Amino acid sequence: MPSRPSDDRGETESQRLDRNLLELLNELRVALPGVQVLFAFLLAVPFQRGWEQVTAFQRDVYFATLCCALIAIALMIAPTAYHRLNFRARRKRELVMISNRLAIAGIVFLAVALVGTMVLIADVLFGAVATAVFGTVSALLFLLLWFALPKLKDLGGSE
Repeated sequence: MPSRPSDDRGETESQRLDRNLLELLNELRVALPGVQVLFAFLLAVPFQRGWEQVTAFQRDVYFATLCCALIAIALMIAPTAYHRLNFRARRKRELVMISNRLAIAGIVFLAVALVGTMVLIADVLFGAVATAVFGTVSALLFLLLWFALPKLKDLGGSE
């Protein structure tokens, strides 16, 4: 029996799931290079001249930031691995739902890693007050743009 359209786009559920998965994977293709570059940058930091002069706070922020970047990469690549290992299992709905959650978690860890990077750099360059300011402003920026803005309704007006 042929699938019937399931929404106002005229898509069947299978078509909608295919589109949702494709959109998600395309979004991850945009985000992944950034987090990978951040991770590579962080990997090189301890091998730079002067690293032995960091404070305990800077060392701890660095390591937490590195861990968050690693977790972000793992979470953002996980949908691809999940798909590859299960692509013939006919569980597309499960794949889309789990992959969506993994991507959101990856974005959260990426935001924390980016804030940590700003905190580390601000502390090295400017000291404690600037660290608090830049850390707070960075965190608010991500909270507003990445988490609050997508939840606002009717921001762009009606079409």
